[in-house]
Formats: sequence, structure tokens, C-alpha cells
Amino acid sequence: MLATARTFTLDGISARPVRVEVDIHRGLPNFTIVGLPDAAVREARERVRAALVNCGFEFPLRRIVVNLAPASLRKAGPGMDLAIATALLSASGQLEWEGLARVALAGELALDGATRAVQGALAMAEAAREDGAEAIVLPAENGAEAALADGIGVVPVEALGQLPSLVAGNWDPSRPQPLPLQLDPPPGAPDLADLRGQPHLRHALEVAAAGGHSVLMVGPPGAGKSLAASRLPSILPPLAPMEAMEVARVASACGRLGPALPAGRPFRAPHHTISGAGLIGGGSPPRPGEATLAHRGVWE
Repeated sequence: MLATARTFTLDGISARPVRVEVDIHRGLPNFTIVGLPDAAVREARERVRAALVNCGFEFPLRRIVVNLAPASLRKAGPGMDLAIATALLSASGQLEWEGLARVALAGELALDGATRAVQGALAMAEAAREDGAEAIVLPAENGAEAALADGIGVVPVEALGQLPSLVAGNWDPSRPQPLPLQLDPPPGAPDLADLRGQPHLRHALEVAAAGGHSVLMVGPPGAGKSLAASRLPSILPPLAPMEAMEVARVASACGRLGPALPAGRPFRAPHHTISGAGLIGGGSPPRPGEATLAHRGVWE
């Protein structure tokens, strides 16, 4: 039998839709994942197998082929475990979910079937909305983060074993409370008032903050360049709600979004030995660099 599910893979700070196709047919027992998966995606075979058995489901002893479409897009990360397991249950007839095509799924699975948080949940929720999905099913730890995206239902689950109850409608349909937007800098943050003297530097920082300009500071070590740069965010205007969402999206994709959103504008001070990819982003798959992490803020 054949079953499909929708999930996502991160491409920088954006989420790209991925169609999970699972085919089960007669043959020697085998579990293959194709579609340019990386090592973390290929290892989903063992996580999914153990999670299904430990949650009381039957793992089909047949030839299983999982195709991740489009095949030309590289897939990275463990966030496809939940979608692969759900499509596998549907293809084997253990889960009859008529609305599977209308939802998206994302999440990593532990060996006992528990769900684990993934990076980029906010970007995935927004991508699911743009892709026409009615809701996104993801780990409970990502529920408050994904709820920041408007116009799509968010269904947090704690374990794979909750899927039958979810399909039967025996679940709490209330939307998780989204993380509060932290527009102002946190109390006790570095302040420009800490900069003593340096009237010319202070004036240059004020002009740069007012006009959104760059500043080139040249001087010997200990002259106060880093101290002044770290206090520039204190005189910048508070984040607008849309700007705070952009900062949260970047932090989410980089795995830096904790129980609360970052407060105020970001400040990044990379070491002078940092690589080019670490500074401006890159790699395979592409990952954000320090310049992206400083979006809407200051980097030294």
C-alpha cells in the first residue's frame, strides 16, 4: 500500500515542503529511504522502527521504501521522523486518517516513541500555512513557538502513541499559548550610559543609531571599541512586532529559541578567527552565520 504525508526540511532559515511517500509491498524485509537524505534522515529508520514497536504498533516485515520528494532537494535533520512514522502506519493499515493530506507533521522521535523538539518550528508552521495545510502536528515543546504563526492550527503531541486518539478526535483542540514577543531590551542590559568620556564616539553612535548607518571604530586595544559597540543596541528603537518575528524566526532556525523569545535587538561579536561560512553563512546544507544572527540588531 501507498501513503503520503507532508513535512519540511530547513534550508537556511526557511522551511521547504517535503512530501513523504511510503510504499509497502511484498519482498524480503527491508527499509530504504531515498530522496537525497543526509545521515540524520537515514538514521530515522532505526528511530521509527523502535518507536513503533515501543508504542504498541506493529512494524511491517515487508519491503518498505520511503521517498522524500522533491528528490532534487537535500533533506537534513531528524525532523521528518514523525511524518515518516505516520505515513508508515497509514500505509500498513494501522492508522486510518482521512485528513492526513490536510495536515503537516514535523518532529523527532525517541526510541520509546516520545517526541523531541526540532529547530525551525516557527518557519515550518508558516510554510505549512503557505502550503495550504489546515494544521501542523509537532512536539509539545515546539507548540508555543509554532503558535506564533497566524492562520494555521497547531497540534502539539508528546508521543507517537497519541496519534490514534488524535485521529479519533479525542484531543484538546485548544491552540497553545504563543511565546510573548519581547520588544524592549531586558532589564539590566548594557547601556550607553556606561560609556564615560569619548564624546566624539558617543556622537558617532547616536548618529548611526538615528540613521541606521555603519560605524568604523579604529583604536588600540582597551580604548573602548567593544564596550561602545555592545551598548549601541540600548539607543536603538524597540523592535516592532514584525521585526521581533523576524528575529524569532532566525533564532528558531538556529536552535537558539528557548522557553522565551530573545529580548530586544540581538548583538553579536564573533571572534576574529571565525571562518567565512561562520561569519556570513554557508555550508552543506546552508546554515546561517553571525551576520544573519545579528539581523535587526548589531554585530561587531
